[in-house]
Amino acid sequence: MKYKIKVYSIWEFGQRVDAAGNPHQEDCTYPLPQDLTDDDRLFVLCDGMGGHDAGEVASATVCEVLSAAALQAQPDPTGQFSDEIFLDSLAAAYDALDKKDTGAVKKMGTTMTFLKLHADGATIAHMGDSRVYHIRPGKTAEDTQILFQTCDHSLVNDLLRIGELTPEEAKTYPRKNVITRAMQPNMERRCRADIYHTSDIQAGDIFYLCSDGMLENMEDPQICYNFSSEAGSDTDIVNNLTSATQYNRDNHTAFIIRITEVIPPVAKMAVAPESKSSDSEQRPQAVALTSSAPVVNTKAQKSKNSPNSKVFIISAVVALFVLIFAIGLYVANRHPDKVTGQVPPASAVQPPPSQPTADAQAPGKPSVGNANIQGNSQEKPEQPQSNQNSPETHSEDAPTTPAEDLGSSTTDNAIDIGGKRLTTEEMVEIKFGGSGINDNSSGEQPGSEDEVGSETSNSTGSNPIRDKINETIEKNNSSIPFLDSIGVKK
Repeated sequence: MKYKIKVYSIWEFGQRVDAAGNPHQEDCTYPLPQDLTDDDRLFVLCDGMGGHDAGEVASATVCEVLSAAALQAQPDPTGQFSDEIFLDSLAAAYDALDKKDTGAVKKMGTTMTFLKLHADGATIAHMGDSRVYHIRPGKTAEDTQILFQTCDHSLVNDLLRIGELTPEEAKTYPRKNVITRAMQPNMERRCRADIYHTSDIQAGDIFYLCSDGMLENMEDPQICYNFSSEAGSDTDIVNNLTSATQYNRDNHTAFIIRITEVIPPVAKMAVAPESKSSDSEQRPQAVALTSSAPVVNTKAQKSKNSPNSKVFIISAVVALFVLIFAIGLYVANRHPDKVTGQVPPASAVQPPPSQPTADAQAPGKPSVGNANIQGNSQEKPEQPQSNQNSPETHSEDAPTTPAEDLGSSTTDNAIDIGGKRLTTEEMVEIKFGGSGINDNSSGEQPGSEDEVGSETSNSTGSNPIRDKINETIEKNNSSIPFLDSIGVKK
């Protein structure tokens, strides 16, 4: 970040005088009041230890060497500033003090306060009872906030912290000027500084660095009032503080640093020619569209492997198998012979002729057809008298069924003959003289009159049933196409 600031200083003797009675100043600052400008970003304030040898030498040495080392390590006023830079600069100041040691019993020493404004905010460090405040002024004292203040390294403050003193007792404590940390030469153990960082800096904020002489008769409520809008302008603030401390016993020195403007680093990028503004506005949109594409593909890829898609695929496969199974059941119910491989009944097809055997042609021996006829007979209507006493009476009278119950249906290949219903098997048996239908070993199918006629001519003897059929046909004077097709003539 960059800052625009207004800097003010107070550097007063107070009531301190040397042995000759002349005013004596042991406080020191960097920059010195006569060198201070609004372009400065590094500030050091030191308070030399009164009653010790050459306190003014110690404060001046630390201000000079500490600031020089820090500025040499980071010459850019708005650049980065690290703790390492500060610690190296502090070590250089210690080394410079060591060289100026006079060997006095009461070694010279000084407090130290440090402020550096840089790109990341502000770095604050301190040692002793000199303080640094970060104040956010308000319209009144009640609205004014002390965002941060250093904690004194002093005996009275340690006693307050452990409860040995009350705040009222601390005001009049006789050894309140004793500090527990200070920069002194050739110490066995160099005191360390407390370091604080902040980036919460706004326009209007004030950094206030001061020695303990500025706080002799001033506590936090007075500080809040003096830095509020009620106190007036920055010049009024400086005058009010100077007037309030003019009768203080000790030297009193201060920096008042007003932040007038904060310039974030991004503000530098905002300045661009207007001709390029349209491109800069369109460029993020193109990036957004490009970056969104992988998101869509990722979701699509995840959806392929999601559990819902797998369940859908499995359900579809199961439904397909169920559909195939249902079609199979439907076909089985409509065409059981095609599905199960069963042989259709003999009445549904025309059986092939077979060669007659000697046993089948023997007179008086019932044929397979005669047995079927006998098994299917239910009633015996009247038959011609001439055939009742024939050797084949049992075969003749067996296939008797009332004509009115049979009709003319051909769905089972049965035919009405003179009041009798004969099936296909019966007709075939009659035609071939009682020969076995399944004796056809040649595999030939009867399909012409020549084949059937040759079989008939080869038959020996007479068949009474065939004669009976011919006689029935002549009596009824009816044409039976099925018998014509198998060679029985009316």
